[in-house]
Amino acid sequence: MTVHLLISAGRGPQECAWALARLLPRLEADAGRRQLTTRRVETVAGDRPDTYRSVLVEISGVGAEPFAAEWTGTLCWQAPSPYRTDAGRKNWYVIARPCQVDTPRTRFVEADVDIVACRTGGPGGQHRNKASTAVRATHRPSGLVVVVDTERQFSLNRRIALRLLRERLEHGDEVAERAATTARWRIHDELVRGNPTRVERPDASDQNPARPERARQRRRP
Repeated sequence: MTVHLLISAGRGPQECAWALARLLPRLEADAGRRQLTTRRVETVAGDRPDTYRSVLVEISGVGAEPFAAEWTGTLCWQAPSPYRTDAGRKNWYVIARPCQVDTPRTRFVEADVDIVACRTGGPGGQHRNKASTAVRATHRPSGLVVVVDTERQFSLNRRIALRLLRERLEHGDEVAERAATTARWRIHDELVRGNPTRVERPDASDQNPARPERARQRRRP
């Protein structure tokens, strides 16, 4: 099982990009404890060093889907701003949503197409109707059907029908791919402050407080 989770700071301030960079290793560590593997498929850096505007994470292993669900929604990093010491706000939000990355491409194989000769009405004379030169082509995996009777020869109509099926399947794949890309971009605008599904805070190792330097004592001769 593989799930792709897009984590975004949305249009939030630079602290949100900072919060994302702190939440990401938390997610990766949590996944590791559950014997899941993670991979940063795509990262968009923030304006400040070591920050991210968005990260696409691939989560793989048994239980990847329920794990991703635990990290889905509004995530909050609760800590003072490292950039504005006078800021009273301590809650910085990011959004996490599962998304589709690679839309499956339809593999066109002529063996998957049922070709049936048929008769159609309209102009063309008695030869077209009696000889059944029209073609009804059905692509079984997708259920797509085309009927071609533009030519007076069955072989030509068959060739046209196969070409039309291939073109329509490719067009359908392109539409699905554009829709998946659009859905990913919409995630960046879904961030809502408040009511987070998960709240994380720095621990002692995250804060790394500066140790006071000890005054060196000179040895007396």
